[in-house]
Amino acid sequence: MNQSELLKGTLGTIILRLLEQRDRMYGYEITQMVKEMSDGTILVKEGSLYPALHKLEAEGLVTAEEVFIGKRVRKYYSLTQPGKSAAQKSVDELLAFLNTIHSLVTSEPLTSYAAAN
Repeated sequence: MNQSELLKGTLGTIILRLLEQRDRMYGYEITQMVKEMSDGTILVKEGSLYPALHKLEAEGLVTAEEVFIGKRVRKYYSLTQPGKSAAQKSVDELLAFLNTIHSLVTSEPLTSYAAAN
């Protein structure tokens, strides 16, 4: 399984978490934050990012606001109230899943997450 396949299943959670931490962000800012936080290991492409953002918007978890910057329009995304609840739930579900995967491939529990819950 390659990295883009792994990212596909977690991108929504990553976006929700970043928006939870940063209040509002535009697309390019999200890609750069992911790149920076992952030390360049994870590169989110526009072809993955915008469909994920549009899906979250259609689900009512994210809202978009267009802001004029000079002559250009920049679309900022932020969490809705349901999105704020979904962000933490999504992170918890992902961490529980990662703990399970870790246990399966190493035969040991991931103690840092297991101890926290």
